[in-house]
Amino acid sequence: MQAAFLVAPEGTEEVELTQPWQAVVAAGGGPTLVSTHTGKVQAFHHLDRAATFPVDLTVDEATAADFDGLVLPGGVANPDALRLDQRAVAFIKSFFDAGKPVAAICHAPWTLVEADVVRGRTLTSWPSLRTDIRNAGGIWVDEQVKICTAGPNTLITSRKPADLDAFCAAFVSEFSH
Repeated sequence: MQAAFLVAPEGTEEVELTQPWQAVVAAGGGPTLVSTHTGKVQAFHHLDRAATFPVDLTVDEATAADFDGLVLPGGVANPDALRLDQRAVAFIKSFFDAGKPVAAICHAPWTLVEADVVRGRTLTSWPSLRTDIRNAGGIWVDEQVKICTAGPNTLITSRKPADLDAFCAAFVSEFSH
């Protein structure tokens, strides 16, 4: 299983990157860190700086064809920056166009709203995104993890770091098909 992890150069919630990354490795898969710029990305623990992680590929170098699925970690600043980068939005949309599974946690569904891929889909997120998702035509639910197959691909979403165990189990299972 090859999984792309898309993050902005700064602002991803560290545990929402590291725990899913470790779940891919534990399942015998290969995670790849994709970002909008080369170098390292700065992760955060809430509002405090945490570790940095080396970028493997940029969105200009990576394609959906190279991966079995896409993981979108949250953090408030991370998806907010990604949704302003048309290359990142196009990279996300390419997984939907290819019918490949996408997993997003916490604030990451903001990027899905920007990519215009939530219409008619049921998903969950951090509660503050509820109105954005509904305004984009999605159906928001307050569940630990939501697996939606009502579209061109499977969409796995989760609310927050406390839901990571369920989130990781769901997306690893889906990506392994």
